[in-house]
Amino acid sequence: MTQGKVFLVGAGPGDPGLVTLRAKDLIASADVVVYDFPVHPGLLAWCRPDCEKIFVDSRPDKTPAFQDVEELIVVRAKAGRNVVRLASGDPFVLGRGSEEARRLAADGIAFEVVPGVSAALAAGACTGIALTRRNTSPALVLLAVHEDPATHAPDTDVRRYGALPGATLAIQLGVAHLRPVLAGLIAGGLSPKAPAAVVQWASLGRQRSVTGTAATLADLGGSLQADAPTVLLIGDVVQDRETTNWFERLPLFGRRIVITRAREQAGDLRTRLERLGAEVLELPLVEIRPKAERDMILEIFEGIGQYDWLVFTSANGVRNFFALFLKAFRDLRGLGVMRIACVGASTARLVREMHLEVEICPESGAADGLADAMIATGSLDNAKVLVITGNLNRDTLVTKLEDERAIVDIFQVYENVRTDLAGHPAAEEFRKSGADAVLFASSSAVRAFAAQAGALQTAGGARRLLAGSIGPRTSEAMRETGIRVDFEAKESSIEALVDALVAKLGSSHD
Repeated sequence: MTQGKVFLVGAGPGDPGLVTLRAKDLIASADVVVYDFPVHPGLLAWCRPDCEKIFVDSRPDKTPAFQDVEELIVVRAKAGRNVVRLASGDPFVLGRGSEEARRLAADGIAFEVVPGVSAALAAGACTGIALTRRNTSPALVLLAVHEDPATHAPDTDVRRYGALPGATLAIQLGVAHLRPVLAGLIAGGLSPKAPAAVVQWASLGRQRSVTGTAATLADLGGSLQADAPTVLLIGDVVQDRETTNWFERLPLFGRRIVITRAREQAGDLRTRLERLGAEVLELPLVEIRPKAERDMILEIFEGIGQYDWLVFTSANGVRNFFALFLKAFRDLRGLGVMRIACVGASTARLVREMHLEVEICPESGAADGLADAMIATGSLDNAKVLVITGNLNRDTLVTKLEDERAIVDIFQVYENVRTDLAGHPAAEEFRKSGADAVLFASSSAVRAFAAQAGALQTAGGARRLLAGSIGPRTSEAMRETGIRVDFEAKESSIEALVDALVAKLGSSHD
């Protein structure tokens, strides 16, 4: 049997946008992905459906036997599987990548190391703290302080690093070790007045940073999370934070936003929100599953060239229709010369990405508006229309078209299935801490949210939740289920929904 290969891949500090293109390609093609805390879950969305995903919890209070992790990746590789070992930050910077590489070499397993952005670099970049500065701070010292399993004390004597003039110290450590590490540095010669900062969750919307001096910082860090990835920065460069801290001034920084899109669709919305500094909590209320009757597929595609209009009511319809179509036809010209109409700008964009022209996409983004726009063309009398739908689409569009004497066929290509959030970790986090806003991008998500109200009941001290809608149809569903519409997108698109959120929430950081 041919052996597989292991890829030791840097997963970066948190933000999925900071991984390399090589890392993304490897994740997308891997047979096995082994990952640890705090690797961003968004990276796993790139995995193949049949990829084996194995979580290794490496937090201080849940330290795994790393020899077992090495054995795990060796066994998978010897079985002929290509393994991606995702390591937070860079696998060869303050990590265990070199230990795993030595084990792979000893076992004769081929491997490759893919660098990543280390937490120390991200902590500096995302607080505006340059880690070096010409003339005054030309040196950078990277240091990792782990916990001694026997004593639970820091496993590194940091006193030798206390007297390094002109150097910036970047130390990865647990919050519990902040005070003894600072005390050790001062004992080793560091000035108690040295500027210092501690940064958690660098590059993510949940990022928190505190500045002070080597003598005061431990007392100022009372709000820091015990198990969060933490970097301590010490040196004159820390003073730059007040003027160059760009990340924490993003319009949605510090805001927690709940998205309710199906897991398969959440990526674009999540990315847009995180680029604006938001912390995103994903509640996958609805799962989208392909579903089309075999006999219907054969009947529709046999007569596909006879239709005058092809109508898409959602982006899900576009994805699933063309997945079926391209299995039956090798060429888009198999569609014939039909005209295309879409509900919503996002739906139309997907069609245009197929290099097909969308003739009608009304600004209202509602099925009623699409029907009116098609009627206005005067082309419906005895016209054959194919409407692509899911299992929850309303019949308003079809009824209006048939009233104009169109011959309408309905082709269901997917179904919405509600997920159970009772034991979901994201739902638990929502119940505990709430959020600033929840975004609804479909009426099915609204109804699923309302149906699981019991599993989403927030604690008494949770923050007040604003609710935003992608368009009139979704807003109508919100009102029908008793959810107040605090803001609505000007057009039915993800971009417009995010714009509406920023306009409502982004200017205030109370």
